[in-house]
Amino acid sequence: MNYKKSYNGGTGYTPICKIGECSLKKLEFGIIELEAGGSITFDTLDKETAFIMLEGHCDVCVDDTKWENIGNRSNVFENRKAESFYMPRDQKLEIKALDHIKIAVCATPVTEKTEPQLLREDHVVLKLLGKVPYERETSFIIDGNTNAKVLTIGEAYVTEGNWAGFPPHKHDVNNMPHECIAEEIYYFLFDPKQGFAVQCLYTADGEIDEAYKVKNDELVEFPKGYHTTVATPGYQSYFLWLMAGDYQGFNRSNDPEHDWVANK
Repeated sequence: MNYKKSYNGGTGYTPICKIGECSLKKLEFGIIELEAGGSITFDTLDKETAFIMLEGHCDVCVDDTKWENIGNRSNVFENRKAESFYMPRDQKLEIKALDHIKIAVCATPVTEKTEPQLLREDHVVLKLLGKVPYERETSFIIDGNTNAKVLTIGEAYVTEGNWAGFPPHKHDVNNMPHECIAEEIYYFLFDPKQGFAVQCLYTADGEIDEAYKVKNDELVEFPKGYHTTVATPGYQSYFLWLMAGDYQGFNRSNDPEHDWVANK
């Protein structure tokens, strides 16, 4: 199975990973793209849904509430604290573009309905993880500190030429609090746009053993298995990461063959 997918642009909402049509059972992903003045009505159906502002600014109308001028960057490299908004299941909303907008739409089925939430940049937590040569700055946008019940979402900016998420790690076994079962997606962007990274995905038994060259607007699904990323020199490398599973959080285990590197 090919776990890599591409976004080729579009107007309106473009689904990219859809439950029942991809390797994932708990996680969906797509992109909303509109020009200034354009609008779209969106229904979350049975899924809690987070909208991460990648580019531009928009107004959002939900029920009797209007949120104005959401967004704080023209591209993901301009500001590392993304603005976003969260919607519960069974929620209809309207999004109107104030300029060109690009929004990552991240969703997972839930049974509990919560409340809509606007998340400005001061909500975002930034952390520097790892060390050279496996260093990245990671943001936490959607987690247990929001109204979301299952989704965990953030952004990663990989130090030039470094690995990210090394030692390779996984979250596909229920061994809490050390590891939970959670699917994940990485969606990549680069500056300049012709940049690329290599995304590895493998299982200990060899059932999955992939190394993808990922370019701008490409993503990789992680239904299970160890994963780690390496960024090319000379480029700014970014990926949006989104998780959904049995537990909300960041519970994972490293590949025991390489875990010694973390203690080096």
